[in-house]
Amino acid sequence: MGFNDILKSLFGNKSDRDLKELLPIASKVNVEWEKIKGVSHDELRQISADLKAKIHAHVKEEEDEIASLKAKVENEKPSIEEREEIYNRIDKLEEQINTKLEDVLNEILPLAFAVMKDTARRFKENKEIVVKANDFDRDLAVTKDFVEIDGEDAVYFNSWLAGGNEVTWDMVHYDVQLIGGSVLHQGKIAEMATGEGKTLVATLPVFLNALTGRGVHVVTVNDYLAKRDSEWMGPLYMFHGLSVDCIDKTEPNSPERRKAYQADITFGTNNEFGFDYLRDNMAIHPEDLVQRKHHYAIVDEVDSVLIDDARTPLIISGPVPKGDIQMFDEYKPRVEKLVRMQRELVARIFTEAKTLLASGDRKQEEQGAILLLRAFKGLPKYKPLIKFLSEQGNKATLVKTENVYMQENNRRMPEITDELYFVIDEKQNSIDLTDKGHDTITAAGEDPNFFILPDVGSELAEIDKMNLTEEEKLEKKDQMVQSYAAKSERVHTVNQLLKAYTLFELDVEYVVIDNKVKIVDEQTGRIMEGRRYSDGLHQAIEAKENVKVEAATQTFATITLQNYFRMYHKLAGMTGTAETEAGEFWDIYKLDVVVIPTNKPVIRKDANDYVYKTKREKYNAVIEEITRLVGEGRPVLVGTTSVEVSELLSRMLKLRGIKHNVLNAKLHQREADIVAEAGKSQVVTIATNMAGRGTDIKLSPEVRAAGGLAIIGTERHDSRRVDRQLRGRAGRQGDPGSSQFFVSLEDDLMRLFSSERIIRVMDRLGHEEGDVIQHSMITKSIERAQRKVEENNFGIRKRLLEYDDVMNSQREVIYKKRRHALLGERIGVDIANNMYDVCETLVEEHKEANDLEGFRMDVLKYLAVDFDIKEEDFQKTSANNLTERLYKEIRDTFSRKTETIAKQAFPVIKNVFEQRGEMFKNIVVPFTDGKRAYNVVANLEKTYKSEGEELIRAYEKSIMLAHIDDAWKEHLREMDDLKQSVQNATYEQKDPLLIYKFESFNLFKSMVDKINKNVVSTLMKGQIPFEAPEEVKQAEEKRTDLSKMRTGRSDAPVAQTNQAPRKTEPVKVGPKVGRNDPCPCGSGKKYKNCHGKGEE
Repeated sequence: MGFNDILKSLFGNKSDRDLKELLPIASKVNVEWEKIKGVSHDELRQISADLKAKIHAHVKEEEDEIASLKAKVENEKPSIEEREEIYNRIDKLEEQINTKLEDVLNEILPLAFAVMKDTARRFKENKEIVVKANDFDRDLAVTKDFVEIDGEDAVYFNSWLAGGNEVTWDMVHYDVQLIGGSVLHQGKIAEMATGEGKTLVATLPVFLNALTGRGVHVVTVNDYLAKRDSEWMGPLYMFHGLSVDCIDKTEPNSPERRKAYQADITFGTNNEFGFDYLRDNMAIHPEDLVQRKHHYAIVDEVDSVLIDDARTPLIISGPVPKGDIQMFDEYKPRVEKLVRMQRELVARIFTEAKTLLASGDRKQEEQGAILLLRAFKGLPKYKPLIKFLSEQGNKATLVKTENVYMQENNRRMPEITDELYFVIDEKQNSIDLTDKGHDTITAAGEDPNFFILPDVGSELAEIDKMNLTEEEKLEKKDQMVQSYAAKSERVHTVNQLLKAYTLFELDVEYVVIDNKVKIVDEQTGRIMEGRRYSDGLHQAIEAKENVKVEAATQTFATITLQNYFRMYHKLAGMTGTAETEAGEFWDIYKLDVVVIPTNKPVIRKDANDYVYKTKREKYNAVIEEITRLVGEGRPVLVGTTSVEVSELLSRMLKLRGIKHNVLNAKLHQREADIVAEAGKSQVVTIATNMAGRGTDIKLSPEVRAAGGLAIIGTERHDSRRVDRQLRGRAGRQGDPGSSQFFVSLEDDLMRLFSSERIIRVMDRLGHEEGDVIQHSMITKSIERAQRKVEENNFGIRKRLLEYDDVMNSQREVIYKKRRHALLGERIGVDIANNMYDVCETLVEEHKEANDLEGFRMDVLKYLAVDFDIKEEDFQKTSANNLTERLYKEIRDTFSRKTETIAKQAFPVIKNVFEQRGEMFKNIVVPFTDGKRAYNVVANLEKTYKSEGEELIRAYEKSIMLAHIDDAWKEHLREMDDLKQSVQNATYEQKDPLLIYKFESFNLFKSMVDKINKNVVSTLMKGQIPFEAPEEVKQAEEKRTDLSKMRTGRSDAPVAQTNQAPRKTEPVKVGPKVGRNDPCPCGSGKKYKNCHGKGEE
């Protein structure tokens, strides 16, 4: 008994402790349910209305105080210092409201869950539910087919359209689902097996939290599930007066998208939620903002969203000047030639190695082992080599030889690699050119160092030692830096082309469709539309496949899903497979994973893996097993890891005459249809790994009797979670089933991560070709190899997050400033802080040097103020006191200036309002700072009523937004460049992340200083160059223009991405009503005079 077993026997395991805590909640819900089962339908709806009222009463005191504080700012015009205190108080009150809301929700949880459970029961048991109609029901009846108005009554039906199919409600929550609902409400991850009804479980916490009116987001992995689930579960919420919408049914930046976010419950895909956040932070009008505060989100298939997709940032990008000037096509012929020469060299080395290893002479065998290692370092994916290493003793020989040459920090490894043109490290996904490779790729007559990066530090030191003037030294340094930049781009291009040719295979990592390279998701086998490999790798693959190399783009806004979802006040998730990644969920998101027991015991039989020597034997055995299972009348689901393997198995099954369906990246449009068929007798479905998530495979009684769904895994995935997901497709709700994985020593996981121990065991057992080994020890060893990969992947994701955390802290500062400017509420406080910062910077710059003249000149230059101070005062006064004095002078000058502008503009605005007020809503007022003109849009009526003060606020807002956006766009470009350039630090034995953090801080500091100086300078110098009322123009209503922007995802920290055109889908509409027909809301009016008003 191990130490962990002793601890478990003393304290129980985590799962038992979690259940002990959660079971009483389920009991309380059932007690409440028994009480309300007998009430009428109207009384049930009244209970939910009372719960809503109770929640609002609980936080009324804080909400009233916030309202009065905002009114005080609006009406009493407090000073900047008082305003800052008021806003800090509002922020504290918002935090108190969040805490109090959680308290009251926990208190009403049993009753709210009982209400939702009984609503489900009533919809199951009644074809029609008649209730007294209210305004919400009448509005609903106009657009939804499951509600009709009959006089004073509303009739809810229990059948409706969901995802294009008619569904009849037939579900009621059982106890384990009540437990799952409690876990989700607590802001944790509920792991529930396939078929346990995760979508239904979510209705409980969604309903409870939606009662607060603060918005609940239900996040799904694709738009089909988002639309289906909003239509499927929506009527249960709407019955209780809660509005439901789906952002994926609306266009970005549209009023409809904004309305979807205003709903009590909003469904959508992870990408769209993230992109909307980025778009909101590019908006130039408050009306363009669509999202509310991020309050509560439930993420469906949480492992897919927060782990698999977490390392791919969401990016909004736009064209850059000269973005199509790239070197991929130029250097492609050289790289092709180099790869061909390496292949020929490795083939010769490998042939010689095999001969020497088979000679029987010890010295020759040692020489053969060295050649084998050289071939492996040159082309680890060379298929004859992979087959040879799967044979008895060969892998052990390779590992033993590699260990000798890796001693003392790889000191002797050049003896192996110098003969090659380049060296591949498959585990690190890296390629390095050798000296021989550099010589070969450099064309005749070119500089021998054409593809070699210089040591910048030593070259700069050499220049300093030269007997030259300062100007000549500076010129030489500039030339050297320019040469380094050009070489860096050249080396990078060649490196990415080498990766494209040697590490990335067509129909495995990517496919080519419509002359475009599209990435295949290794988890689901789906095509990742709009996603591109980062760092020029995608362009390199495009050059390799002879398709158009897309132009480079510049990032305008970016965020990782990790940082987007960490913004929510409360985050929860559900999936069938999270336990193996529990450590990562806790480390990054502080999310606890709770395993929910199944409603019925799982009786699926999970067999130990079959291990074969070669892939050929393994695939033959898979076909034999499929043939046997089909003969028994069972359906078979075959899981593969790539398009290539699924097509190979499909060809083998065709030769046997076995009918089957294939679901992979090339055929993903048929996913729902294929998965629906997969449970029928003798149906064989070949699917890439997690395809069909979110759709249950249901079995007929004959199939259950035959033994249920059989799962065959053709390879162990890098992650145990994916294998568990595949296994979980069988055995839902107590169904019989089986799972069996087939593994070969040639599989990537076994080649790269299997231990020496497993190789020795195989050899000792005399593993001949055609033999199969099945043993629990081997299965556990494979799972240990998977753990190694999981740890490695977690490390990569964590490192990406560390990079993005640097960006995120900067993003939060800028977006907060931008939001304050856009909404105008706190802009006065921000401008005051900007002014103080500029004063402090100017004092710091000149006080230390005791430069009074320079100080006065800079104050005049940036602040347009002639600051009168004697030299003696300047020397004696401390920096802090001097800053305060200057700040007070600036504030007073700015106040006088704004009053003058308001007085100057008001007579004109008064004239326009009185003469043309009914024609104009907003007006354009031109401002200038002497360098640049700014057209400021202000609300005419508010400007008139505030006697010009609204115009000053609009001016401040326009200046802030213009300078923030210009500086942030430039900063993102610099950060992109920095992220690429710091990677070269590894050559100098330095940590790129540390350099990135240090340099990015300096970049950010200089950007903030630049924004502050530009904003304050423009505000202090600004004036209105007009006086005639006829020059005042009406402002055209314009929305934020994002037409030239592209949304997409990069496959690593740095990338630019492009998106395919948005796929058009048939729009599903509610019942069509004629303009002269009676309105469905039951008002008795014609549709055109009621809910059809405004429609053409």
